Amino acid sequence: MDQIKKSIVWMLVCTLFTSAAQAFYKFGVDNLTPTFLGVITNIPIILGLMLYGVGSLIMIKALKGADLSLLYPIIALSYIWVTILSALLFGEIINFYKIIGVILIICGVVAMGFGSRVAPTQEEVPQ
Repeated sequence: MDQIKKSIVWMLVCTLFTSAAQAFYKFGVDNLTPTFLGVITNIPIILGLMLYGVGSLIMIKALKGADLSLLYPIIALSYIWVTILSALLFGEIINFYKIIGVILIICGVVAMGFGSRVAPTQEEVPQ
């Protein structure tokens, strides 16, 4: 697998970690005491912070192997994972508009990816 494909996979993994972190935040706010001590003793919040940290490290690894303009739109896939997790874990409803939104996000990420891969040919490069 070439480096760009590896970076794309790493960025996808990053979105999974950060989406899981958001789910832990949601679990944590149910029992949150809005004080510093309340935050640092709230296990779901701490787990969410740790997952975000791991996600950041994974993103750094991904960015080392490909262009930011190719990889960054992949982060939008987090909206899809959070939508799915919200339905599974919290019983939130996925309605028609959310489905349309997910489809548009996927189309946007794919379009941005194709746009990033287009490199000018030798004839197109201005001299």
